[in-house]
Amino acid sequence: MYSVISKDGTSIAYDRVGQGPPLILVAGAFSYRKFPGQVQLANLLSEQFTVYNYDRRGRGDSGDASSYAIEREIEDLQAMIDEAGGSAYVWGLSSGAILALQAAARGANIKKLALHEPPFVVDDAGHKPPEDFGKQVSALMSSNRRSETVKYFMTKGMGVPSFVVSMMRMMPGVWSNLTALAHTLPYDAALLDGYMDGKALPQKLWDTVKIPTLVIEGTESPVALRHAAQALTDVLPNARLLSKKGLGHTKKLNTKQVSSELEAFFSAK
Repeated sequence: MYSVISKDGTSIAYDRVGQGPPLILVAGAFSYRKFPGQVQLANLLSEQFTVYNYDRRGRGDSGDASSYAIEREIEDLQAMIDEAGGSAYVWGLSSGAILALQAAARGANIKKLALHEPPFVVDDAGHKPPEDFGKQVSALMSSNRRSETVKYFMTKGMGVPSFVVSMMRMMPGVWSNLTALAHTLPYDAALLDGYMDGKALPQKLWDTVKIPTLVIEGTESPVALRHAAQALTDVLPNARLLSKKGLGHTKKLNTKQVSSELEAFFSAK
């Protein structure tokens, strides 16, 4: 394990594997650098890249602050980019994709960007969270109701059926891993705030993100994620959509297929 100090003094833990151009992995909700899928993806990509797999603040071995701000997470990613040599390829998954996109829009030195199923809700198709979703997640967690926070985030935010959550609760190892990260769910909700209300993405919101960008979605994914991927591709200046079966992330991530697509994108001239 290595660590880097972010701008506000928070220690950010990371693992580094492989040799080659630097590639930073930005995890989504419920994930961290030791999450099995994250480790598998890092190891597969390490055959061609120096992979930096880090714990977002509040997760794993990383530190945290007394209050949360999206800008601090952007600074964390910038610290990782600096640690990698000043520029890097970046892959972000789910809410991590939104974080990576926000960092790119604020001028982070990202050479190429892969955005994997950012959970925007751009129309009325599929599941749409309640208008006060973020407030409710924060309220539950502020009362230290960790299990309730996880359940609410999964059912109301992600659209996971209640019976699936009930099954998860009967698996102590699985549920304990989820509840251990409950305090970071308000962070993910903050990243999603304003982008899950069923409205079209503003045309010029990210027009400064002119780097080559790959937006990834699985054809088996929920319709809301698929529409979001297309909408984001349409508003970014230099993006293309990769849509294939097996690239969805709402179940088990197909790390072999994902790594193959990322290698092709990041290695292309």
